[in-house]
Amino acid sequence: MQIANRMELITPFYVMELLRRAKQLEAAGRDIIHMEVGEPDFATPERITEAGLDYIKAGQVKYTPAAGLPELRQKIADFYWQRYQVTVPIERILITPGASGAFLLALGASLNPGDELILSDPCYPCNQNFIRLFSGTVKHIPVYADTAYQLSADLLQQHWQAQTQGALIASPSNPTGTIIQATELEKIVQFVNAKQGLLFSDEIYHGLVYEPGIASALEFSDQVFVINSFSKYFGMTGWRAGWLIVPEAYTEAVEKLAQNIFISTSSHSQYAALAAFDEQTLQELENRRQDFAKKRDFLYENLLRLGFKIPVKPAGAFYIYADCSAFTDNSQQFAEQLLEVEGVAVTPGKDFGHNNSDKYLRFAYTGSIQKITLAMQRLERFISHQ
Repeated sequence: MQIANRMELITPFYVMELLRRAKQLEAAGRDIIHMEVGEPDFATPERITEAGLDYIKAGQVKYTPAAGLPELRQKIADFYWQRYQVTVPIERILITPGASGAFLLALGASLNPGDELILSDPCYPCNQNFIRLFSGTVKHIPVYADTAYQLSADLLQQHWQAQTQGALIASPSNPTGTIIQATELEKIVQFVNAKQGLLFSDEIYHGLVYEPGIASALEFSDQVFVINSFSKYFGMTGWRAGWLIVPEAYTEAVEKLAQNIFISTSSHSQYAALAAFDEQTLQELENRRQDFAKKRDFLYENLLRLGFKIPVKPAGAFYIYADCSAFTDNSQQFAEQLLEVEGVAVTPGKDFGHNNSDKYLRFAYTGSIQKITLAMQRLERFISHQ
């Protein structure tokens, strides 16, 4: 019996151990406030759930085409025209089992062994593992407040080498919640296209944006891979449905890969997602976005009041990546003790890279304002006893 060598390169998601401990404490009767996992307290919008249940009750839960329901792909195409004034042929849109499925298809169809992709540090940890799964190599570039903790065209130019095949960007990003301004995104797209490289744009937090300046990479080129999901903005985390938009040259390759890996995305999730674009649903999602904006402002102001450093106010997603160096030089230990002593679960920076990660904590403002208020009271008490 053997474990594949490639598994040595796959890093664990460290927060899952902290989540396991939080669940243990809850089972023992402790009151735990969860700010560690990026899953909103909101239920899936009712119209979406009803659409999924209606399909299931009809009794014909079957495979769909590997690329997804044509009518759902058309709704996504219409959505891109309405939101971004971009025309996307449905042939370039594939429905996937979440954004994770989209990454598997995009990277599987485009990467050769040894190909290097540039990522920011910090960044979402699973992305690097998708690259390594296909025997690609990852080049992490430390990013700081001067670029809003994002890659820039200048940084790509500085670090692009002979073996570099492309870059993976995320706007809004996890863990920082920052965005790449439209003018800078256009420069990034133009640079990578000029290099005839691959650009993967993680846009799963689009819709959850609270400041101006956001854009889709598709606004500047059709030679990009765009990854999106119904999980975050549309509130469908457990339904496992997302989508991938690919350059025209890749349509046949990614569909062939989808046929072999997935057969199809869950059909009930796709039929449910058809209701995601109803006007009533979109209005509900807009109300939720405004609620997230209030929670962001409340958490941001309180963390600053307590002595955390946040040089760039997050413009999207539902995270704040805060410098906790005023209190500790070991954010992993700080997070573990905060959980044990005060019952507040947050994610240490270790999960997101090596760039001063021991000095950072990620706070998810996915719970109610009442829970966030209580969490800040507990955090203040914890700090005062340090």
